[in-house]
Amino acid sequence: MPTFEYEALDGAGRSKRGVVTAETARRARMELRRLKLTPVSISAASEGAGLAGRKPRAPRVSQSELPAVTRQLSVLLGAGTPLEEALGAIALQSDNQRVRARLLGVRERVTEGRRFADALAEDPKSFPDLYRAVVAAGETSGDLGPVLSRLATMLEKNRSMRSKAFGSLMYPAALVVFAGGIITALMTMVVPRIVAQFEAFDAQLPLVTRIVIGVSGFLGAYGLYILLAAVIGAVAFWQGMRNPAFKREVDRIVLGLPILGKLLRGLDGARFARTLATLVAGGAPLLDSLAGAKRTIMNAFMRERLDGAVTQVREGASLAASFKRAGVLPPMMMHMVAAGERAGELPQLLDKAAEQLEEEFDTASNVTLRLLEPTIIFFMGGVVAMIVVSIMLPMLQLNRLAAG
Repeated sequence: MPTFEYEALDGAGRSKRGVVTAETARRARMELRRLKLTPVSISAASEGAGLAGRKPRAPRVSQSELPAVTRQLSVLLGAGTPLEEALGAIALQSDNQRVRARLLGVRERVTEGRRFADALAEDPKSFPDLYRAVVAAGETSGDLGPVLSRLATMLEKNRSMRSKAFGSLMYPAALVVFAGGIITALMTMVVPRIVAQFEAFDAQLPLVTRIVIGVSGFLGAYGLYILLAAVIGAVAFWQGMRNPAFKREVDRIVLGLPILGKLLRGLDGARFARTLATLVAGGAPLLDSLAGAKRTIMNAFMRERLDGAVTQVREGASLAASFKRAGVLPPMMMHMVAAGERAGELPQLLDKAAEQLEEEFDTASNVTLRLLEPTIIFFMGGVVAMIVVSIMLPMLQLNRLAAG
């Protein structure tokens, strides 16, 4: 059935906007009058209202837009707005056409009598499995508004953590690439030209100069082969990471690294704790919550170990004891889980664990960056200084010979 966007006046003369479903525009006006609204304008809704029953063609709602949509929906539902009206209001207020199209499609399916989670399931690219699982738990418990609020918080926090992790890695990586480019340019373009000036003199060059000349000659002769080998190695590694066994072994090694391993363990632990808290608080069964939260963990080795923990919980073991046997989650989180089980406040303490892990990640990443930046600069400066010294020493030696 077609959907129409409308602007109307209520009994107090206030302007209201929304959407209404009707066979024709005339029937839509009649429906508005039945609701004691005076139509001002009415028009066919944007593409998306007819998405029910088939896969939508419009681009999906991005994961950067989903938290804001979820937050708006939780606020409207918390204020007592019916779900259909809330979906329509958010769609019409959005300037993003793909968000509008997707939400109008969901609204139409809800209007037809489907559950909200089932309506979202027809657009899995916009609304992932975990998102729909939380919504389904909220519908079952009857507290959809508060559950959506927790879901929005979880999405915002997870996105923030991903951005921080990406930003933490990008700066040192860019610095290393920049430093490597400068050093390579010096060794392959500057040093050979200066070496040519020394070849006319039959003199013993200093050791540091001979080392730099040797490295420069090696890079000039085999640099392209080294670059090609690096590219082939990177592609092979990328393809290997698609193999579950290879990725699991790499993730196990990474998890054991002194600094990086702790950072990634805390990052995955925070994401897992917050997702588990959201699902449990929403009313989802514990085993289903564990299965959903486990999917948010990026480290394959951690996921495998937590598979065993889920099996132990299914067999009757406590959550804290199962996590302890898995041995991959931060110790602080396991203490919080044990306290939450004893006090019957598992979601609250999982949230606190996630917040503390996020704070530890922020602190550790900031300290690491502060130490890494001067280390890279010092190394780069040392290499450049060695190149300069290797050039200056022969020049000083030649000047002494000329003066003598």
